[in-house]
Amino acid sequence: MNLMYHSTRNGSIKVTASQAILQGLAPDGGLFVPEVIPQLTIPIKELAHMDYHKLAYEVLRLYLTDYTEEEIKECIDKAYDDKFDTPDIAPVVKVGDLHYLELFHGATMAFKDMALSILPHLLTTAAGKNNISDEIVILTATSGDTGKAALEGFADVEGTKIIVFYPKDGVSPVQEKQMVTQKGDNTYVIGIRGNFDDAQTGVKRIFSDKELQDRMRKAGYRFSSANSINIGRLIPQIVYYIHSYVELCRRNEILPGDKINFVVPTGNFGNILAAYYAKQMGLPIEKLICASNDNKVLYDFFKTGVYDRNREFILTISPSMDILISSNLERLIYHIAGEDPDKTLELMSKLQTTGRYEITPDMRNRLDCFAGGYATVDETAAAIHKVYSETGYVIDTHTAVAVSVYDKYTDAETDPASENVRTVIVSTASPYKFAIRYILKQAM
Repeated sequence: MNLMYHSTRNGSIKVTASQAILQGLAPDGGLFVPEVIPQLTIPIKELAHMDYHKLAYEVLRLYLTDYTEEEIKECIDKAYDDKFDTPDIAPVVKVGDLHYLELFHGATMAFKDMALSILPHLLTTAAGKNNISDEIVILTATSGDTGKAALEGFADVEGTKIIVFYPKDGVSPVQEKQMVTQKGDNTYVIGIRGNFDDAQTGVKRIFSDKELQDRMRKAGYRFSSANSINIGRLIPQIVYYIHSYVELCRRNEILPGDKINFVVPTGNFGNILAAYYAKQMGLPIEKLICASNDNKVLYDFFKTGVYDRNREFILTISPSMDILISSNLERLIYHIAGEDPDKTLELMSKLQTTGRYEITPDMRNRLDCFAGGYATVDETAAAIHKVYSETGYVIDTHTAVAVSVYDKYTDAETDPASENVRTVIVSTASPYKFAIRYILKQAM
């Protein structure tokens, strides 16, 4: 029996996994979510004997139920090959008392490779399954890393074109050069005047323009997305959280069933949402610590229950997190609202019209597995210096936000039992993508 997907804003819109991946965004502007979050069917002890490819299959088969076993395995094999510089794909490195989940060993040195290496294959397979002959035009907004990873993934993929929109003055020099030098006859890059939120809002407006979509269909094209609004981007990210847990079990750092924390540097909320899905599937997670930079809209949300984007947009040294409209939060809102599409639509409408909304006390109570924190530019730079001077390990500016937030979290934590909970810092980018000269310039 197929697991169906429906819109966060309308429960009557139901599609298969492949159809959800093809569409990217639901026709009503909502995001596709599974009708139920499937449970892990294999014990942790057995998962611990699997490499990344086998583990990915065991997760993806639970969500992509209209794909055949052969199709899923073929997509996995094409995605996680020698473009990654380690056979581990996502190594877990112990540094001091912390573990770092390194997600930057792919072609573009950022965690976006983990999902965007497989999404093109899931998408083209979905097109074949649904008898789609139109050329698929991928529209993507980026705050720095998604753009290059998406361009790399879709470059010269038959039957597709990809257009990436990025804030001209809102990414690092390395990120910009990675995008504008991309090879591929089907790749296009556009720098916009504005920030990531402007780019993301523009892409969403294109998706909701039915007249434009009709014109495109008549010309033999259809839109899809490589942003994490596409459920095909989100699901593969679940895999590396489970992978990191079973890796700790393999090393006897924890026992199966022990709880762990994840600290996730967060902008658009997709990465940490994947961890939430892993927890809902049965992975023993104690806390999901959402780390924000100076654009602390998510920190304020977890602290007050109010999401308010009506504030100054700040350019920081962690540019991939410079976001005020966290699109994937809508999926979490839907879940904590009791899978109520009407309530989700009400809150998202308020966000669109007034720039803010407030969740109910009952919804706030369902956020007990989350903790929020933020780090300033100075605190981020200090975290890089501290980790290097104490351990010799080099971290990037986004990972440094997570480290700084975790230090504050442990200082404030009063529960003695929490001291024995292992913590994994999600390391989202190579430090070499963010040159020190750029960091110092932005910090001045």
